[in-house]
Amino acid sequence: MYSLIYKPKIFDLSTASQRLQFEELVQQNPNLIIHNQLNSQIYEYVKLSNPELVNNESQLKNEFEAFLSSIDLEKFGNWVYYPWNNNLIRILPEDQFIQVRTIRNKYKITQKEQEILKNKCVGIVGLSVGQSVSLAIAMERIAGSMIIADFDHLELGNMNRIRTGLHNIGTLKTIVVAREIAEIDPYIDVKCFHEGVTPENIDSFFEHSGKPIDILIDECDSIDVKIALREKSRKTKTPVLMDTSDRGMLDVERYDLNPGMNLFHGLVTPDDLERLKHAKTSEERVAIVSKIINIETMSEGLRNSMKEIGKTITTWPQLGADVMLGGAITAMMTRKILLNKSEVTGRFFVDLDQIINGNL
Repeated sequence: MYSLIYKPKIFDLSTASQRLQFEELVQQNPNLIIHNQLNSQIYEYVKLSNPELVNNESQLKNEFEAFLSSIDLEKFGNWVYYPWNNNLIRILPEDQFIQVRTIRNKYKITQKEQEILKNKCVGIVGLSVGQSVSLAIAMERIAGSMIIADFDHLELGNMNRIRTGLHNIGTLKTIVVAREIAEIDPYIDVKCFHEGVTPENIDSFFEHSGKPIDILIDECDSIDVKIALREKSRKTKTPVLMDTSDRGMLDVERYDLNPGMNLFHGLVTPDDLERLKHAKTSEERVAIVSKIINIETMSEGLRNSMKEIGKTITTWPQLGADVMLGGAITAMMTRKILLNKSEVTGRFFVDLDQIINGNL
């Protein structure tokens, strides 16, 4: 059985109790893989703090030496321990780490906007497309906390679209994603719902440390869960994004601006939703899902695939390039909504085949 640990341990050596814990870890684990590149990170921090010196290496070196002399280097920064790979890595303190990590965001994302985003929480359900969304959000650092949910384990057949290694086959997708986020940025707070979103936990999923999530990203396969997420989002006035990995299709449902709006842009009726509750065959369920996706606007490949579900394939296809594009589009829209830079609602396409070749 693999470990369910996905949170790294952060040691602040300026605190006596944490310094003692750190020393015990090092003594008791002689096989630690230790990475100490703190000086290079400090040099980066000094350089970004003095951009006018970027071409004056000698003066920059003087500033670097002055910074080193102003701190107790033995206690400066934090050590981060990753139990799942036995890595121990030294990094800058949180504020300086974030400044260096996000310096290439400026000024597409301003410092004021970065501070706003630091306090945002994003909920993500479904970790195929959701993995790409999660990692794009983490890399840009457009949220300080993330709640991720998926009950499924990684399978070999998932790896046409989920960027990970073979060693993770059989591991919960939540664990795979949470660990990768932690390895990018251990200061991002991640909470996992390993059982996915259920009627029993949906209320707690929509909250983080007593505060509601700021946006929901729905990438799950279950139509029942999709409906439940939107019904809850209407009550909590939470905006919802959904990428479908076909023709760059992105759904934006602004329940924060209009909580009375129809689910799925009104593409399915209340009668459809009621019939869905009693559907017994995959054909019945696919018929309703096809209404939501809208068979008329699907790519030819997806349209052909929908006819084969339950015959030659088990579910609809998702390609790696489409999933990564969807992750990028969804993360970008997440940023715009969290910064109040967009009030749009509706269905949008970033169809590269049509844009470049004029084909559908």
